[in-house]
This record gives sequence, structure tokens and C-alpha cells, in this order.
Amino acid sequence: MNIEEKNGIKYLTFDLLKDKDVKYGFSTRIGGVSSGVYESMNLGFSRGDSDENVKENFRRMAEVLDMNYERMCLSKQTHTTNVRIIKEEDAGNGIVRPLPYDDVDGLITNVSDLPLVTFFADCIPLVMFDPKKRVIAAAHSGWRGTVGKIGKVTIDKMVENFGCDPKDILCCVGPGICRDCYEVSGDVAEEVKKAFGKELAEQYLLRPSVFHPRDREKYMLDLWKACEVVFLEAGISKENIEVTDYCTRCNPTLFYSHRIMGANRGNLASFISL
Repeated sequence: MNIEEKNGIKYLTFDLLKDKDVKYGFSTRIGGVSSGVYESMNLGFSRGDSDENVKENFRRMAEVLDMNYERMCLSKQTHTTNVRIIKEEDAGNGIVRPLPYDDVDGLITNVSDLPLVTFFADCIPLVMFDPKKRVIAAAHSGWRGTVGKIGKVTIDKMVENFGCDPKDILCCVGPGICRDCYEVSGDVAEEVKKAFGKELAEQYLLRPSVFHPRDREKYMLDLWKACEVVFLEAGISKENIEVTDYCTRCNPTLFYSHRIMGANRGNLASFISL
């Protein structure tokens, strides 16, 4: 994963999507107009920042990524595995008009010039692109979405609705909290074991807490690896998956982190458009 900079704005890109017929990027907190706890590229309308600041930040991201600001379509995330097919009439949802939905963590479209936007601040943003069928998708995968395998849910919907072949789909696992920073409780660990199987979960996804090593009810969870496993289960080739190495909690000057800042923070966003 690479850090790009243009017009004072820093954003991240993947080698996997380089020179492909798609526009995309993952924002950082650098280059916007927001101030205080939202400094500076806050892209969340629900955080307490002014709508004017957030809209200006979206305009700046749109310019840098060469996307149509007024046609952006936003998610409304509630940690579900609900994935919506986005059509022409959805252009501008959440930007120039109110969202007509309130529980969507994944978006898919085959409409050109219709940017899909999801949000993150420790949870994992996923973007997907089928260059043969010209279909894009974006999803938000926190621990609940990961246990629910929203990556696979999204891939399955791409196959069902657009005739995509998983072996053609390129998948990127974006910046979020890393395995050395993400401590979870025992009940979350049990959900991970149920979803992925005890052996795989204990071998690859979970390990004893580094923060509370004597507490057997605390674990470190590797969301990046879990998202990769979900894509592999969905039939994606390993060479068509790229996983970030940028942790939001490890890099507080570059990203907002819920684990560090709590509710008093901005939102980061992922963008993808045909």
C-alpha cells in the first residue's frame, strides 16, 4: 500500500489496482478544513463537525481522486452484513440528498461515474473490482461484519446480480486496526471461533492479549487476516488479494482511531468509482 499526496491531501492506494480502469483511494486525516478533534480531513457528517466543513472535505477528495462529488453514494453503517445494489437513481445519496436507507454496510454498482463511499476509523474498509464485468464494491468490516463475512456476502452478490466470476475479482483490505493493537473480549473470540472454526481461529486469527497477558478472557484479533480468509472462502485467488500494512491506531497523526480518540474524532473514508 502506498501513500500518495496531491494538493496537500494524503491518501492511500494499492499496487493491485494500479493502472486498472477504476478510480479509488483511502483517505487519511491530512488535507481537510476541519479543526479541533476533527482535524482535518473529517468525512463524517454524524461526528459533530459542521456540514459545511465535511462537504468541503468531500469536494477536496473528489478533486484529488478525479471523481464526481455530486454523484457520490454513501453507506449508512450499523455493523451489519447488509449490502445494497446501487443504481443510477442512487447517485448523490448522502451528499446532495438524504440517504433513503439506514442500515447498509456494503455497496455494489456497475454504473460508471458513481463513486461508492464507506467509512472507517479502526474497522476495515474493503474494496472490490471486477475488471471483466466492470463491477465495483465497497464494504465496512468491523469484528461483527468480519464474523458475518461481509466480504463473502458482497462477492456472492456480485456473482448473483452481475454474473461475476470470483477468480476475476480484485480485492483490497484497507487500513484499520492491526493485530498488535486490537484487543477483544472472550465473547468476541468465541464468535470468531464459531465463524471460522476453532482450529483456524486459534492458529491464525487469535492470540493471547499483549495488554493483559494474564487475563484468559482477553485476546488479540487479526482483522486483516480474517478479511483475507473471508475473501479466499469466497473463491478469490490469493494473488488477487492485497492487504494493507497501515494500522489506524499505530499512526494517530495519519488516521483517526476510535480506540485512541473514542467518539470525539473524525471519520476516514474509502472511495471507488468506475
